[in-house]
Amino acid sequence: MIPAGYMAKRVSARPEWLAAGTVVDVCSVSRCVSKDFADYIPYWRHNGYWFFDSLEIIRQLARDHSLDLAGTSAFFYEVHELQFDARATRWAPFDPEPSFPTQVVLPLETALEGYDVVTFSVGTSAECSPLSCNSLASEVETNRHCLLASLELARQLLEAGRFDATEPGPYRIFAVYSVRWP
Repeated sequence: MIPAGYMAKRVSARPEWLAAGTVVDVCSVSRCVSKDFADYIPYWRHNGYWFFDSLEIIRQLARDHSLDLAGTSAFFYEVHELQFDARATRWAPFDPEPSFPTQVVLPLETALEGYDVVTFSVGTSAECSPLSCNSLASEVETNRHCLLASLELARQLLEAGRFDATEPGPYRIFAVYSVRWP
């Protein structure tokens, strides 16, 4: 797994339309259900994985642009080094966008919340998390955060075609960690 960076999110409770009884809230990487702290891309402070190299960069961005971080949760992400192309049914390497420096500062403490599978049809920022966005969590077992229990389970579900009828890929697997704001 490769350190991909940090994000501040407004974690949402399970939406009524998501028929997954074990899900309490949605800690997905995508911003479809649980929103990012801001539409951050126009500020051009993200790294090549389209996250942030540190929580301090997020705080500085919030200060500089009067962005409200109240009520947000901080997350750290690692990404699997290969992405899955469902059409070709193969794993392939990918790289961060080289025009953005990527120097992720590793967190001192983390709590693993689970694994998410995220679409990257454009190849830049995270798009959809089919477990929540497409209600796949109502068909496959997820934890209380609408995430998978293991990297291996995510790989197995992708290779078995469970994500094929959701959103266009390729698909990337992320480890989702909660971190404390410093």
